Amino acid sequence: MYTPGTSPITFDVDEVRFGCALGMESQYPELFAEYEQADVHCVLLSTMDNGTVFGLQTQAHASTNSYWISYATVAADAAAAPSGIVGPDGHWATRCGPDATSAIATVDVDREQESLARPWRRTARTGRYATAVVDDDPRSPRSSL
Repeated sequence: MYTPGTSPITFDVDEVRFGCALGMESQYPELFAEYEQADVHCVLLSTMDNGTVFGLQTQAHASTNSYWISYATVAADAAAAPSGIVGPDGHWATRCGPDATSAIATVDVDREQESLARPWRRTARTGRYATAVVDDDPRSPRSSL
């Protein structure tokens, strides 16, 4: 049905950078981390989810990476997991109704909101706090890692 990709896909519209992902890709946090490194403002995630797992993962990816995610699913799955848009804080900014009718969710993408935590996370991931590690603390033995 689809050929798997090998790298994140991005495109820009009116100074907003978008990334694209398909359903099962919500299972791979490394892909969403790559989109953060690519400075996207919003990932467009299209899926079929007759449960709530992908919706919950969408919230986690948005919050962890400090960007918007558009979560689009089929109207037939709306009762369990309606389409919507998650903000960089991990909360649903808007959602379609829970009934099985076609609907559209829209939001103004604030390109500044996602940048609040992004610089700190990037600094932390580069080893900034490595000097704070205590090797001889019996409460945190390195062998337990």
